Amino acid sequence: MNRVGKKENEETLIEMGLSNEGEETNGPLFENISSTDSELPGNSEGLSTTETTLLISDLQGKTGRRFKLFLKQRLRIDGRHQSKDSVFFRDGNRRIDFVLAYVDDPKIEGEKKTERRREFENNLAKAGLELETEDKKESDNGKTYFVKIHAPWEVLTTYAEVLNIKMPIKESDIPCAVENPFDWLFWPFRLPEIVMHPEPDYFTAPFSKERQELYLIDDENTFFSPSVRNRIVFYILTRCPYGTEEGKKKFGIKRLLNNGTYTAAYPLHDCQYWRKANDPKCENERYTLYREWARFPRFFKEQPLDLIRKYYGERIGIYFAWLGFYTEMLFFAAVVGLICFLYGAFTMNENMSSQEICDSSIGGEIIMCPLCDKKCDYWRLNSTCESSEYSHLFDNVATLFFAIFMGIWVTLFLEFWKRRQARLEYEWDLVDFEEEQQQLQLRPEYEAKCTQKRKNPVTQELEPYLPLTSQAVRFCISGTTVLFWISLIIASMIAVIVYRLAVYAAFASIMENTQTLQPIRGLLTPQLATSVTASLLNFVIIMILNFIYERIAIWITDMEIPRTHLEYENRLTMKMFLFQFVNYYSSCFYVAFFKGKFVGYPGLYTYMFNQWRNEECDPAGCLIELTTQLTIIMAGKQIWGNIQEAFVPWIWNWWGRRKARSNPENLYSRWEQDHDLQTFGALGLFYEYLEMVIQFGFITLFVASFPLAPLLALMNNILEIRVDSWKLTTQYKRPVAAKAHSIGIWQEILNGLAILSVVTNAFIVAFTSDMIPRLVYYYAYSTDPDSPMSGYINDSLSIFRISDFREKNRPDANPGNFTNCRYRDYRYPPDHEKQYTHTMQFWHILAAKMAFIIIMEHVVFIVKFFVAWMIPDVPAEVKAKIKREKYLTQKILHEYELYKLKQKLCEGKTDASMEKAVLATEGKVELSELM
Repeated sequence: MNRVGKKENEETLIEMGLSNEGEETNGPLFENISSTDSELPGNSEGLSTTETTLLISDLQGKTGRRFKLFLKQRLRIDGRHQSKDSVFFRDGNRRIDFVLAYVDDPKIEGEKKTERRREFENNLAKAGLELETEDKKESDNGKTYFVKIHAPWEVLTTYAEVLNIKMPIKESDIPCAVENPFDWLFWPFRLPEIVMHPEPDYFTAPFSKERQELYLIDDENTFFSPSVRNRIVFYILTRCPYGTEEGKKKFGIKRLLNNGTYTAAYPLHDCQYWRKANDPKCENERYTLYREWARFPRFFKEQPLDLIRKYYGERIGIYFAWLGFYTEMLFFAAVVGLICFLYGAFTMNENMSSQEICDSSIGGEIIMCPLCDKKCDYWRLNSTCESSEYSHLFDNVATLFFAIFMGIWVTLFLEFWKRRQARLEYEWDLVDFEEEQQQLQLRPEYEAKCTQKRKNPVTQELEPYLPLTSQAVRFCISGTTVLFWISLIIASMIAVIVYRLAVYAAFASIMENTQTLQPIRGLLTPQLATSVTASLLNFVIIMILNFIYERIAIWITDMEIPRTHLEYENRLTMKMFLFQFVNYYSSCFYVAFFKGKFVGYPGLYTYMFNQWRNEECDPAGCLIELTTQLTIIMAGKQIWGNIQEAFVPWIWNWWGRRKARSNPENLYSRWEQDHDLQTFGALGLFYEYLEMVIQFGFITLFVASFPLAPLLALMNNILEIRVDSWKLTTQYKRPVAAKAHSIGIWQEILNGLAILSVVTNAFIVAFTSDMIPRLVYYYAYSTDPDSPMSGYINDSLSIFRISDFREKNRPDANPGNFTNCRYRDYRYPPDHEKQYTHTMQFWHILAAKMAFIIIMEHVVFIVKFFVAWMIPDVPAEVKAKIKREKYLTQKILHEYELYKLKQKLCEGKTDASMEKAVLATEGKVELSELM
């Protein structure tokens, strides 16, 4: 494999092209092609043209060699004879690989921007790119210039070697996998073979200009796919200088976009999505993707991952592969969760606890202590009849089974994804990509901002670096900012808790005194009303904080100046996920593990800030409230996310295209059509991953409280795949192709959530649900062998003497002249010598809860790690194929070297060193065959 670290390749050709500055050239560098009446700002000096062709005579020389730039020919082409929907230059042969757009506005720093553009485009030309400019008079709005960029063969081959791009050398002879006899069952879900596998499978090798005969080059115009071409051009654009300002060297298209010199930079879609292009040289892959993938009626079909990868690049392809696999695995979790929910529904009438609560002779006779101070009245237990029945839907024996099942499911999901990912790495030529990525993804911003240089101990070359003191200061500022925002989230959560405590009395009073609410009092209790409104308020706060923090996180990550793109993404990911974790899950953690746990008892309640009395759980438990909280936040986030993803870009695009509808279609050019689309930014895929990982947290961390969560996630993801594909294919500019061999740091985050989910679900079953207290009562305290659970409600409620109320707690009225009231706890009655202290049953239940947590965690963890050990990360057949391909590739390369050496010998170029080289190469061939 070629090493990108070699000096002759690592030096960018842009710098090589600029090495001849200050020297005289034979003749002018640019020449007018076809004169126009208007002057084109931003073009090279002396130009007033609409097309310029620049070719490179020598791009392969060593560092410092002088570029020989010359003008080949004049083209006199009338643009009216070319289809505006074309993706080629006006000559109809050279493909448009990238487009730059700008508006010439002399009023706003006009001269400075014009000079930047002129210098930038001059340097692009020196790097070998060919430019063609569309005058603003030919644009739809009459204001925008479009600079079309084409990368000729010399540039593509040179940078393909620099970027270590693998290209085909031989069609694969590895036989396809044996067909499954049950494949016919999945025929309705299959796509046509030409869509699923648009290209044959090849053996590949890193491209080398010196060995071009080795590669399967049928046509130089189509050898490099459009996605590879735009990746190479973007690599040049991000490193091309445009001058010196304030004593610093400035370069990169990103800076020019940020300062308004250019308004857009994008590769072109190959055609319109709703119909094929008229030009037979267009691939029409966008149309195929739309027809077979990006429409909701195709939701039940498999995804054409190879075509997605070919059109958008591996980075986007791996995302859709992961999302599709995650959705497939959710199907099994959703089926089991639905079965557990149906079990709760079918056994609802058999639940002894809710029967006793609803029984007028039991629950109707139990007088409960007021749920707030002064204003709340005493209430009868059977007023919570309906909510106790519904709580059984989620708080039953199946909850324990489902919590254990999900702990194993998440392990299977992660392990099987590793295997799927390994297959994709092989199929997409990404096996050796990680090492390349570390070398190639040096951020231009890092190179620009780090003015100090030091020698790399490995390559012994000077490279930019950030001093340790500067790193420490930046990290301190970054860490402080993140802690501040997390503290702000916690403060907002406390504010919501205060809201819950403050409005409960108001809801209780309203429901008691409003006659119209009497029919639904049994279902809409004050606890439930408080929980629902607090959840909605919390959701609004979450969305607002998210909107603000996203921009803060990007700013502080930029300030840290990460060295590579990988470091940048990892740092931003950790900041965003940490914030989102606290933002989305904090309220669920409060309801699951804190609400109702620190209440005290009627004679000695505990207060938040000595003012608001802590909340109590419903007599049927807090699990139903956790379910409500989880449903509102999870469903609300998914609905809001789909609205943002689908409708917002559609509305913006509709608004931008409204003028173009009045123009004939043949005048609305391909570059203008794409210019009016939304931009899929560098962080577009990051937000997609973040959305799905947050959802993954909901269905794993709190799934014991809501078995239907995987079903909701499944339905959302089926829609999500089509929404993401639709907006990417129809509403966004074509993203620049980028490589990725995995989902990156998200894999580690998923592993962390998987481990944490075992702990949280064990605590939910133990402390939030009523399962453990019921089991303890069933086995240790039941007195009726015929109906072991009868009497459980009475046993779980303690007695309080009303005369023992403190003045600030005592209700204003006692119309029933009650002497005692009940509350949810295990404490001795008032006439006992240990009155109001915890009974032995309380300690038995606590011990059982702790034992359950330890046993469940250990059992699930043992099963998880055993399953992970049993399932290899890379399938055996994939390992064999990788070895087979490496062997054949080495053999082909060695045989080629041997052929070239023998050819030189036949030409008479012989010497002792040549004969030794032949013998050495023959030894390599024999060794590869033996291996």
